[in-house]
Amino acid sequence: MKTDVEIRNDVLAELKWQPDIDETEIGVIVEDGIVTLSGIVSEYRKKALANKAAKSVAGVKAVAEDIEVKYGDDFKKTDKEIAKAAVNVLEWNASVPKEKVMVFVEDGYIYLSGKVAWDYQRKAAKRTVQNLLGVQGVVNNIEIVPKVKPQNVENEIIKALERSATLEAKGIRVQVDGSTVQLKGRVHSIKEREEAEQAAYKAPGVRALKNEIVVQLHPEFV
Repeated sequence: MKTDVEIRNDVLAELKWQPDIDETEIGVIVEDGIVTLSGIVSEYRKKALANKAAKSVAGVKAVAEDIEVKYGDDFKKTDKEIAKAAVNVLEWNASVPKEKVMVFVEDGYIYLSGKVAWDYQRKAAKRTVQNLLGVQGVVNNIEIVPKVKPQNVENEIIKALERSATLEAKGIRVQVDGSTVQLKGRVHSIKEREEAEQAAYKAPGVRALKNEIVVQLHPEFV
């Protein structure tokens, strides 16, 4: 099992590997496998990338973000300007259903709400607006309301997990209750945990998901 020092070194190396991140701007503390990121960056996009990079490291159990986003005077935007830009980019994104997503902006934070049929649409909405200038953060409250009733969901998810080249499907258990899916088991990293969640959300009819998968560097599956 990795020590906290080894995990910290791997997180720092992963941050350095990212072309859009200056690793010298970000502090990394690791305690019992939990990573805390701190520092100041010039764009929310960089904060999101740092978070994603840390989650991809094996042995990381959780990531806490204390990174601040501070724009220079030339790049500061009012809430009205951010809201207008967010609405415009969402209208141009073919992955986001038109007139299904609502935007509210307060103190630089974008709050998304509404209802869509698929998880990829929900995630696409967030990705689309998080790169806008002036954004301090994005809160995604969009609901998933499937258009079809769930059928053979458990088998469909298990097959999707088995097809994945990056997941050990035998370590993940799937339970289905109506349109709600529960995932249990152990994986090597947060990235694998999220990939299992993404695979489950692709099954037709899935509305909610409880991801109880545990991150463990060397899982012993039963």
